[in-house]
Amino acid sequence: MTGSPTLTARVVPPPLIGAGGASKMLERNWLVYKFLWPVIVSGFFEPLFYLFSIGVGIGALVGDGVTYQGVTVSYVAFLAPALMASTAMNGAVYESTFNIFFKLQYGKVYDGILSTPMLPRHIAMGEIAWSLGRGVIYAIGFIVVMLAMGLIESPWAVLAVPASVLIGFAFAACGMAATTVMKSWQDFDLVGLVTLPLFLFSGTFYPTESLPSALQTVVLFSPLYHGAELLRALILGGIGIGDLGHVAFLLGMGAVGTLVTGRRLKRLLLS
Repeated sequence: MTGSPTLTARVVPPPLIGAGGASKMLERNWLVYKFLWPVIVSGFFEPLFYLFSIGVGIGALVGDGVTYQGVTVSYVAFLAPALMASTAMNGAVYESTFNIFFKLQYGKVYDGILSTPMLPRHIAMGEIAWSLGRGVIYAIGFIVVMLAMGLIESPWAVLAVPASVLIGFAFAACGMAATTVMKSWQDFDLVGLVTLPLFLFSGTFYPTESLPSALQTVVLFSPLYHGAELLRALILGGIGIGDLGHVAFLLGMGAVGTLVTGRRLKRLLLS
C-alpha cells in the first residue's frame, strides 16, 4: 500500500530542508512578529533622536564642520553614517540576544523545532538572518531620512544598505553566539557593557585621529568602527581599496559567530 503524500513528507524530509532549512526559521519568525511590528519599528527612533539632538544641535556649535579624508563636511553629515551603522548594530544585537535567550531558556521553542528535520545549523542561520533583517529595516529608514536631509554626498550610497546587512550579520552572529553561553537575565548587563563603549568610542561622534595613538590602535578592533568607516566612505565619497579591510573584518566576525552559534546550539539542544 502506497503511503499518503503527507505521511511520506513526514517520514522522508523534502530536499529543501537540507538547503533551505534556514528559510523555515525566517517564515516562522515572520508569522510571529507580523503582529508585533510596532515593537520592531520603535527601535528605529533612538538613533534618529541622536541625529537631530547631537547632529543638528551640537553641530551648530562645531562651526565649519569636520575634516574627513581631507575634505570638510558638516558635522551632521559626518555623524549620520556612524549612527546608521549603530542602528544596524543595535537592531541585530537586540534581536539576537534578548529574544533568542527567551526562546532558548524559557519558551523551549528550539526543542520543538528539532523534532522536525531541522538541524541546529538551520536554526542558527535562520535566527541570524532574521536578526540582521531587523537592523536592515532600521538602516533603510535611516538612509531615507538622510536623503531627505540632503546628507548623501556620493552615488556609492546605493551600497549603504547592503553594507548595513554586513554590519548586522557580524553583530547578529556574535550576539547569538554570546547568548548561547548566558545563564540568566542578569548576564545581559554585559551586553550593554560591550555595546555602549562601542557606540561612544568607535569614532561615532568624532574622528578617531583626535584620540591618543594608543587608543587609535584599540579602536581598530572595534567592529562598529569598521562599520561606521565603511558607511562614511560610501555615503560621503572617498571609497578606496582600503575599505576592503572593513568588509573583511565584518565578514570574518560574522563567519566566526555563525560557526560558534551552530556548534553551541548543537551541544545545548542535542546533548
